[in-house]
Amino acid sequence: MAERSTAAVDVADNSGDQPLTAKADQSTADGVAQNPERDTDSDEGQGSDATEHPAKKSAPPELHSGHKLARRYRLEECVTRLDGFSSWRAVDEKLRRAVGVHILPADHPRARSVLAAARSSALLGDPRFVQVLDAVEENDLVYVVHEWLPDATELTALLAAGPLEPHDAYQMVSQIASAMAAAHREGLAHLRLNPNAVLRTSTGQWRIRGLAVNAALRGISSDTPQRTDTEAIGALLYAALTQRWPYENDAYGLSGLPKTIGLIAPDQVRAGVHRGLSELAMRALVNDGATASRHEAPCTTPEELVKVIGEMPRIRPPEPAFTAPPEYQRTTYQQGSYGRPAPHPGVAQPITPPPPPLQSRTGKALKWAVSALLIAALGLGSWQLADALMGDKSNNTNNTQTQDGGDKNAKKPASSKPIAIQGARDFDPFSKDQTEKPGDISKAYDNSPATYWQTDFYLSPKFGNLKSGVGMILDLGKVQQVGKVTVTFVGQTSVELRAAGSDAGSEPTSFDAYTKVADGSGTTVVLHPGKSLKTQYLLVWLTELPADGVSHWRGRVADIKVTS
Repeated sequence: MAERSTAAVDVADNSGDQPLTAKADQSTADGVAQNPERDTDSDEGQGSDATEHPAKKSAPPELHSGHKLARRYRLEECVTRLDGFSSWRAVDEKLRRAVGVHILPADHPRARSVLAAARSSALLGDPRFVQVLDAVEENDLVYVVHEWLPDATELTALLAAGPLEPHDAYQMVSQIASAMAAAHREGLAHLRLNPNAVLRTSTGQWRIRGLAVNAALRGISSDTPQRTDTEAIGALLYAALTQRWPYENDAYGLSGLPKTIGLIAPDQVRAGVHRGLSELAMRALVNDGATASRHEAPCTTPEELVKVIGEMPRIRPPEPAFTAPPEYQRTTYQQGSYGRPAPHPGVAQPITPPPPPLQSRTGKALKWAVSALLIAALGLGSWQLADALMGDKSNNTNNTQTQDGGDKNAKKPASSKPIAIQGARDFDPFSKDQTEKPGDISKAYDNSPATYWQTDFYLSPKFGNLKSGVGMILDLGKVQQVGKVTVTFVGQTSVELRAAGSDAGSEPTSFDAYTKVADGSGTTVVLHPGKSLKTQYLLVWLTELPADGVSHWRGRVADIKVTS
């Protein structure tokens, strides 16, 4: 299988199954935590309707540190060994990077389903998920290679230090729900979405590991996969707000709820919880008789959860705390005693009064001269002001009348209005087939930031030096005045705005027919033409792509807005 990305890996997370080896061989880290494996991740602890199918125990492959797979992946450390499969931290010697590997015997009852799940997950190519890099059956072994994130921290470790701030919890549930909605649109479910499967990178981005693969490793399935993942997102938000697991059993280092009170809202468990997030968690967790705190309809799919989050008021990050600077201390030199002996303690020092100002004969003469100059200046200024008022009296009347009339007839600046995009197509004039993901082009202007049009993979941000760029042509339906174009990307992207002439009768197909009118770089770029622009056809031209791993780059356009 072709590689999809190049940074970090999802290792098998905790399970309620009995470990097959000593605790010294167990771990729950994705290059993050180093604690022994915690036997807390059972279906009962999750509160999920997913079921785990029992399988005949297969002996794990007899592997050791230093063993190589495909003459490329060198095993370094076994981090998990459960139920006939093992997970390793390894090194890809070809690309010189850390990776993670799940390994099963080829005759393992779940080997076929693990391969299928890994290949389906790899095809998604969404950067919000830890990417599957390879899935191979070779020499009586089945192994899945995926990213390793050494700079990421599990939600489990974050919650060990306390609940998340409201803004952090909001960002987590927003990003996780949006990612899972995108996965379900492609027919993929997670079914084991728990605090061990959610990671926060050093840049603040939230990522999900084990999409489809973790469930396949343990034979878990569900009749209602969207409901299962939605309730799991609600449990994550509940834990982030309260530092409690929303079920009776303790799990993931968190205490469960008391058995006698049932499921109660997060703001009843802990003081100071954000009311909107508390209600959101309950709406996602509504199940088995539980009800939302205000009786809103429950959210049963990640897509519904994304819609509800979008309707919430935005939660801003907390204001940074500034410490007061230390009180200014004057030095001995600044106090004027440098070079003089310090006074003896307890001895009063005489204070020499300053001389009275300007009491000499010269000082008195100076005061009189200044006073005379001030009086002369005031008199001259008064005379000039009176002369100006008398001379321009008649003109002032006419000017006032003209100005009043001008104000009444002055045109107010026209407010900008949105311009609907009537159609669009991909534009790749410098490649052989001259196409670039045409099937997803409408996702770039469907008013949904959760969907996007994406380019192919390239081996450098400059399109592997194969071409100068790639983009899309926007059809505005008719020649219109364009004031600005706002483009939202997934990742830092450089872009140019180009326009066809207003006299173009049909859509130009040559790159030279489009003139550059603006450029910019960022995740949300506002492109203002330098002068008045009237056109029917606009070209959004990507010139530099963001990284999608270590050795791959690709562009993603999430939203485009055109206003007059």
